[in-house]
Amino acid sequence: MSGRPLARLRRDRRGVTVVEFAFVLPVMLVLMMGMMELGYQAYVQSVITGAVQKAGRDSGIQGATPASIDARVLAQVRAVAPGAAFAAGYPVRRSYTSFSAVAPEPFVDTNGNGVRDPGECYTDVNGNGQWDADAGRAGQGGPNDVTVYTAAITYGRLFPVTRLFGWPGTATLSATTTLMNQPYATQNIPSPATICT
Repeated sequence: MSGRPLARLRRDRRGVTVVEFAFVLPVMLVLMMGMMELGYQAYVQSVITGAVQKAGRDSGIQGATPASIDARVLAQVRAVAPGAAFAAGYPVRRSYTSFSAVAPEPFVDTNGNGVRDPGECYTDVNGNGQWDADAGRAGQGGPNDVTVYTAAITYGRLFPVTRLFGWPGTATLSATTTLMNQPYATQNIPSPATICT
């Protein structure tokens, strides 16, 4: 008599789906949270890209203050990522005399190795007395100058489970735009010196 209930229990399949679901559920939840985190990151990236592009257009107008424009960028990002902050050292503005000047400072490559070596002459475009891989000057620049505006923000992730993927608890996203300031006055184009040290 006692063998029949055990045999019947072995044949009973009614609870199998619950056990299978218990195995599948944690993996499914981790994958869903990971996908939601990636979707959220893409959304925040689109917001910061749009905010930086608008900031670039606003920055080109005479009288625009960088501090107020930066505050608007951060406010737009915080609308979708509360607690977001600018990453250390950002936002950054670099100005150039033209679009073609957004490049390293030109130099005479005497040995033809493609690298500026000590002793090779270079044009000190930004006037700081040293060769730079970025010829821009810090700041917004003046009328008709080209400005490269870059903002990077950090924000907390939605789910702590992202650590299971090896991701840090915060994400850092950046966006860059290039614009030309309005010609509200005569452009100041300095005459760069040639330095051979």
